[in-house]
Amino acid sequence: MIFSEKLLVLRKSKGLTQEELAEQFHVSRQAIAKWESGQSYPDISNIIAISEFFRVTVDHLVKDNDSCHTALVSENPCDNLELQDFLVRAKCKTYAAKGTEVSPTRPESHDLRYEDGDLLYLDTYLGGECFSGQEAVWNKGKPIYGMNYCGRTTSPHFNADFLKAALLAVPKEQPFRGPAFYQENDSLYSCKLCGDMEWFQGHEEIFYKNIPVYECYFHGGKIK
Repeated sequence: MIFSEKLLVLRKSKGLTQEELAEQFHVSRQAIAKWESGQSYPDISNIIAISEFFRVTVDHLVKDNDSCHTALVSENPCDNLELQDFLVRAKCKTYAAKGTEVSPTRPESHDLRYEDGDLLYLDTYLGGECFSGQEAVWNKGKPIYGMNYCGRTTSPHFNADFLKAALLAVPKEQPFRGPAFYQENDSLYSCKLCGDMEWFQGHEEIFYKNIPVYECYFHGGKIK
């Protein structure tokens, strides 16, 4: 994505018109229209104001095709890279890929499992329209990573297949949920997070025709 596309997606994620966004930054509607069409570019003070208003980094706004909100800093990058690669594979083989559930570990829980060599991934959750769950990874039987999540659908327009498609696009550099933005027709997925593999937290939402239909909060990190 380039800046103009990101601004358009961010505005729609808030359900704002060009006029309403213009009021936030004390500019004309025509200025917003030109920014979103790529005809002009805001000055640095407006770039900073946009980043603060939408709670994204300036780097995310100005770097083409950038989907990261935070930079990853790791004391042990090799271990993290192996874990990140495994998490991406696991997520793309289980819930997001409509994978087959295994025997439940708790009454009425939904469980999904993926193994590769010494690494084991388990995702177990309770509920449906309102849900709560945990993902965890073990290396040779020792827990090394965990993430808790809790969410709900807020409209009958929620489409589980769209959520799974967004989660299939999980970024390797931040393999926690889905990408910063994912869109198909009238449905928009947005994920905001801070932190890295050591400790992170975030919030994802889905909008249908600018109306919020789903939300989920998550947090986790490496287990030591």
